[in-house]
Amino acid sequence: MNDKKLLSADIPFSDGGVYKVRDDLALVQSVDFFTPVVDDPYLYGQIAAANALSDVYAMGGRPLTALNVLAFPACRLGTEPLTELLKGGADKVVEAGAVVVGGHSVEDDEPKYGLAVTGEVHPDKMVSTCNAQVGDRLVLTKPLGTGVLTTALKGSLIQPEEVPEVLQGMARLNRIASEAMMEVGVHSCTDVTGFGLLGHAVEMAHASDRRILLETVALPEYPKTDEMMAMGMIPGGTRRNRDHYLPQALVEDGVPREMIDLVCDPQTSGGLLIAVSADRHKDLLDLLAQGGTDAWTIGKVEEGAGVHLV
Repeated sequence: MNDKKLLSADIPFSDGGVYKVRDDLALVQSVDFFTPVVDDPYLYGQIAAANALSDVYAMGGRPLTALNVLAFPACRLGTEPLTELLKGGADKVVEAGAVVVGGHSVEDDEPKYGLAVTGEVHPDKMVSTCNAQVGDRLVLTKPLGTGVLTTALKGSLIQPEEVPEVLQGMARLNRIASEAMMEVGVHSCTDVTGFGLLGHAVEMAHASDRRILLETVALPEYPKTDEMMAMGMIPGGTRRNRDHYLPQALVEDGVPREMIDLVCDPQTSGGLLIAVSADRHKDLLDLLAQGGTDAWTIGKVEEGAGVHLV
């Protein structure tokens, strides 16, 4: 029997599990972890933590507690990088206004790190993948290209000092963006992560029973993304996303192949994709700018189904 307090059971492609505690309080829970995307253990911890916290922010929630989820070859690498890794994660949790309450670790040949996060949200104010409305403007709060650039970093085609924007972007919390959208009032939101912009747009379209139009000329990307794509730095996740989600999209003639690869690029700690009414669109952009968060208007919501790339 379904528990009626499990609100996320009725939300297709929900970013987190949502459980109603009382009429004015629901818990948002999510877990995420992954292998290193950078060599610096402290930065890796920050990025992994920011990524895990993002699901709570996407639903308009406020993070409360976090549990470390860790696999690490301590016998081989020693405790110094482990300490830095956990410090990076803990510092990011503190920045979010939450607290690390514990966790679990295992010895493993390849590092893996992330968080299980619990947050809170008012059940009537929760934002989800549902409810995007015809005429809504689509706002993205971080550039694209993390998959391409982290692949290039792993292949030593670029050095970290050449791409500070993407490192800072992945480590940046979606806190300000989430708080801004809750203040303004928006219809729908999801965070852009491993399924790429296309995959998460498909999910929003299906959950809202609307068509998502993405204007590829308006898509922001981190510096050097084009250059690395031209050199063949296309992650395996891009190909998987392309194979799975592209058949669910209408692609206009003339959309360049590199733009298709960009919307399919798997993001690590990406931004929020927000559907906001036209009359509140400028208010949202202004509030994001006041908080120091960049934002780009990348399309709109239309009648129909699926995703339309133009």
